[in-house]
Amino acid sequence: MEQIAQDLSCLRSTPSHSFNTYLMGDVLVDAGTRYARRRILRELGGRVPSAHVLTHGHADHQGASAALCEQLGIDLWCPAGDADAVERGDLRDRGPVNPITRTQHRWWAGPGYPVSRRLREGDEVGGFTVIETPGHSPGHVSYWREADHVLVAGDALFGRHPVTGRPGLHEPPRIFTLDPVANRAAIRRLAALEPAVVCFGHGPPLHDPAALPAFAAALPAD
Repeated sequence: MEQIAQDLSCLRSTPSHSFNTYLMGDVLVDAGTRYARRRILRELGGRVPSAHVLTHGHADHQGASAALCEQLGIDLWCPAGDADAVERGDLRDRGPVNPITRTQHRWWAGPGYPVSRRLREGDEVGGFTVIETPGHSPGHVSYWREADHVLVAGDALFGRHPVTGRPGLHEPPRIFTLDPVANRAAIRRLAALEPAVVCFGHGPPLHDPAALPAFAAALPAD
């Protein structure tokens, strides 16, 4: 694992930082695609998290959730706004419908699984506070630790260009984002926190307190 901050590590993936999964305190955050189970278990190295939590209900974050919860014997926690879809295992209304997302739903999504805790604004998870940041999906949340200004932003932002792979801040692609206007509002809200470290669903962590506020200030007016 790659330690990013105190009590926050990123599990390794290939290519590096392609589908990020985190250990946040003792909670496993996100689960990649349905093919990620073995990688995640290998990275955990026998450690059993206290729970598994999602940032949102998309196939590249929920894919291995059911398999991991069953094998490790842990509960699934999910943002309240995406929980019904995650329980059903039908994520098609969590984002735009197009040929790419149809392929993701067919090949990447995992089966439904009971959600034992539905997360809302202000809840505490693994030492972090839930912030509701809808837009990329209806129930998307981010996780914030005020003590050292560390942010796990999920897919509210991308930490690398989705085509070129170059690191840097980007809005999530519109082909995967249900409400881009709401997502920009979420980005501005997160930027106002002035995080010292930002972790993403896709891309390496960002250690530059000035970067996110500058990025948000440059976004076009809606």
